[in-house]
Amino acid sequence: MRLIVAAIGRLKDGPERQLFEKYRDRFEPLAKRLGLAPVVWHELGESRAADAAKRRHEEGAALLKLVRDAEMVIALDERGKHLTSEVFARTLAKTRDGGAKSTGILIGGPDGLSQEARETARLHIALGALTLPHALARIVLAEQLYRAGTILSGHPYHRA
Repeated sequence: MRLIVAAIGRLKDGPERQLFEKYRDRFEPLAKRLGLAPVVWHELGESRAADAAKRRHEEGAALLKLVRDAEMVIALDERGKHLTSEVFARTLAKTRDGGAKSTGILIGGPDGLSQEARETARLHIALGALTLPHALARIVLAEQLYRAGTILSGHPYHRA
């Protein structure tokens, strides 16, 4: 199953990008072995529209274009479900085992996701009760994907 991560905002060079790349690179070989690859990460620039509603709409349309062929779309959303890492791992495995060829994961910009993007997503996940900047959300997602891979492969990284 192919994973498509589509995010608004670009990570700048520096510690945030390095940490993101650390987990992205750790996950890649696990993803291949577990049938969760390839993993494609898209960074989209923020909309320059004058008002928040228009920005959300433009960004949502761009995100949805990238995941248009995905059978499963997951939205990172502060109003979403609070899943444990184990449940997240099982969700990915269940989607893969159910025959999905691709799953898209959406990360909105500072104004959040458009209504269209929220309605397209079949699962809404909150990374916690706090609102995170898109750079940190991407890092946390990369780490959780790596953690999911270790859970599914029986690796001791996850010691819950």
